[in-house]
Amino acid sequence: MVEKTITLKNEDGLHARAAALFVRSANKFHSEITITAHEESVNGKSIIGIMSLGAKSNEEISLRVHGSDEIEAIDKLISLIENNFIE
Repeated sequence: MVEKTITLKNEDGLHARAAALFVRSANKFHSEITITAHEESVNGKSIIGIMSLGAKSNEEISLRVHGSDEIEAIDKLISLIENNFIE
């Protein structure tokens, strides 16, 4: 299992577009992906779950990834966030 905390720098945080891009990327991996914000954890492959977090710009979220491709998955997802959800 790998875990990383990152600050959302994009203007809108985990809004619908960003959540959709995150889920699309997350679903390419076999690993289980969990996002935590505001002490609430959700499935990183669920757009509804991610949007329910209400994570906004400049807030921290934690990603926890567990599975056979966990390193590749967390690297890709962190890169997506760091690039402000621009693929």
